[in-house]
Amino acid sequence: MRETMDMWTRMFEKYMFAIIPCTLLLGFILSRPLIAYTDWIPYLFAFVTFVMGIGCGRKHVQDVLKKPLPVVLTLVLAHLVAPLLAYELGLLLFGAGSPYTIGLVLFTAIPLGVSSVLWVGMSSGNVALALALVIVDSAISPFVVPGLIEWLFGASIQFDTPGMILDLMLIIVLPTLLGMVVYELSGGKFKPWSAPITQPLSKLCFAGVVLLNAAAIAPQLSALKGDLLLVIPSVLITVAFCYGLGYVCSGILRAKGRELPVTLAYTSGMRNISVGMVIAMGYFSPQTAVPVVLGIMLQQPMATLQYSIFQRVEAYRSRQRLKEANYIKGD
Repeated sequence: MRETMDMWTRMFEKYMFAIIPCTLLLGFILSRPLIAYTDWIPYLFAFVTFVMGIGCGRKHVQDVLKKPLPVVLTLVLAHLVAPLLAYELGLLLFGAGSPYTIGLVLFTAIPLGVSSVLWVGMSSGNVALALALVIVDSAISPFVVPGLIEWLFGASIQFDTPGMILDLMLIIVLPTLLGMVVYELSGGKFKPWSAPITQPLSKLCFAGVVLLNAAAIAPQLSALKGDLLLVIPSVLITVAFCYGLGYVCSGILRAKGRELPVTLAYTSGMRNISVGMVIAMGYFSPQTAVPVVLGIMLQQPMATLQYSIFQRVEAYRSRQRLKEANYIKGD
């Protein structure tokens, strides 16, 4: 039983780049019967967040915060530099008050994606740093998300800031803290013990969030076809910039090897799209959710592309090191 469930989880993670877009499309197709179940979204997402929390304890966060520069750099890139770019891009293409501009900014404002930890692990990055970054960013998200929206848009849009803060507390912060408490009380043993159940179930809940959010916005999509010619490239540019930003700016830390560049690239590039969809649908117009939905479709394939690039770069460096070693031996 355990081996079967572990294999299922690994398969989901391996093919997540294809599963999530397919789930999104399925939600569009089955919108009519599924839309009645959209009230389940916060509960499904809270469980996903809880499962993330049971893999991290106080020591993980403390160890990372002893060297806070990578954490600070990643958060500045993800939630200051990237939102400013998204805002300027939206301003250029759609105008300051456009829901698409708000959607682009919202995409960059939402917390770092849990799935970035998976990609960091597959790419031989620093998993502990990635996990701690996601935890820390989730904890400050109730203030970061509404704060960025208020700062960049001010009085030009109206939304329930206290309500958004409360929702983010309930679906991110509290489940994460509860997961960390369980980790501490069990001495870190609860996650491996419960993994055959909690891991596949959390993957299904994650897919369920995507499915139901897609069903919720499907009725409005038919009216937006003409806008997608501009929206799709704008989201593609934003997603690509977020990935590249972390990788390039990791040079500021002058770290040796690929561990830190890989970690910063994925953590600064991937966002918790489920949160974005919940917030977009709950507090803004359906058009605002469109860039977030497109982010789902582009984020995982972009991660796959980046993984391929990392592998090619590493293979090239290995060949260069081998040539240098042979050259030295020849001397």
